[in-house]
Amino acid sequence: MVERPAGEPGASGAASGGGGEEAFDRPLPEGVRRRVVALTADAFGALTVAELPPPLRQYARFTPSRRAKFAGNAMAAALESDAVFRQRIAEKVREAQPEVAEALERGTAPAAADPLDLAAAAYVLRPDGWPKLVAAAGEEAQRARAERAGEEAERELARLREELARARADARADADRVRAELDAVRKENDALQRKLRSALSDVKRGAATARKAAAELESERSRAASEKAAADSELRRLKARIGESEAALETSRRAAREGRSVEDMRVRLLLDTVLDAAQGLRRELALPPAGVRPADTVEAVEPGRMTPKDIATRALSETDPALLDQLLALPQAHLVVDGYNVTKTGYPTMPLDKQRLRLLGGLAVLAAQTGAEMTCVFDGAELAAPVLLAPPRGVRVLFSKPGVTADELIRQLVRAEPAGRPVVVVSTDREVADGVAKAGARPVASALLLKRLARV
Repeated sequence: MVERPAGEPGASGAASGGGGEEAFDRPLPEGVRRRVVALTADAFGALTVAELPPPLRQYARFTPSRRAKFAGNAMAAALESDAVFRQRIAEKVREAQPEVAEALERGTAPAAADPLDLAAAAYVLRPDGWPKLVAAAGEEAQRARAERAGEEAERELARLREELARARADARADADRVRAELDAVRKENDALQRKLRSALSDVKRGAATARKAAAELESERSRAASEKAAADSELRRLKARIGESEAALETSRRAAREGRSVEDMRVRLLLDTVLDAAQGLRRELALPPAGVRPADTVEAVEPGRMTPKDIATRALSETDPALLDQLLALPQAHLVVDGYNVTKTGYPTMPLDKQRLRLLGGLAVLAAQTGAEMTCVFDGAELAAPVLLAPPRGVRVLFSKPGVTADELIRQLVRAEPAGRPVVVVSTDREVADGVAKAGARPVASALLLKRLARV
């Protein structure tokens, strides 16, 4: 017999129970060994700690799967070297699989039994002829692996054959296509050759005339060449004009689409402004839900109604911060702030970055209080590098492009708004104030915003 490590099942010539016991003279097949370890791990839990060999007691609380994973070698060695432990495991196997145990002791095997499971049970129970069952199971597993390998090889061969057939079909198709193209080229060549022969015949018939008119023919050829060059030049010019016309048409279409979208946005914003203004006016005047009656059309002064003289007494001063609150309370109001004009009026000694942060912080609080749209514009010409700042919530921060002043950017923002929307521009610059006033915006002084921000 071949010597084997003590920890592998089947390593010793016989179990410790007696010298006449049958022995397995080769290593257990890997499949049988795994089934033996799994069978022992399942029966392991039914034994008490005292019934376990000392090396296995540390695994008493493990689950069967963890026992098979961490104590597989130890259990295999105990089965081979400890006959008492093997007999206890065999008793548990008989209790769990009585039909298999009785069949093995009778020397018969169930027809539907897995050879590996049957060999593992035979190795633990040790009936007469158990080495043959283990060897047969190993051979059966090896034969099954060989059959699976053969089937996989056949499937791979079939797949390769299919790929070869597809490749051949593709090659035939390509060859047919090339032959068809070659036939077409040959036919075209034949037609050209026929035309060439006909032309040569015409040249021969007119050779005498051609010699007499050689000078005239050369002149005609030169004229034809110049006309062809002129025609080609004109054709290229026309194609360029067509390309320019198509590009201009596409540009005009895109501009029209963008113009329509911008105009739709302006109209929608104006509609929202009118609706909000109507709703605010209705709430302000507390209009009853009933419609107008004929008697309501007669002009008269009703008790409690405000007169123009009463309204005049409610007018606010241009320096009163409450005026800015009233303007921002208008529906869909938009406040546009000339940033450096305000900061250099309120805190000119601070650095520019500190001025921006202080103004934007106050505008953020004002936006949260009023809910109005706010845009703060700074002059980009004074920037040495791009400004890295996170605009506060509710405030749009813009810097003018190179060559464009903040005043011009403010006028562009005002012109972009639809007519009728309340737009308030904060700037002490008289040119800016006059320009936005002509565009329909309401200019206010920078000091008025600074007073209002002082209350934040």
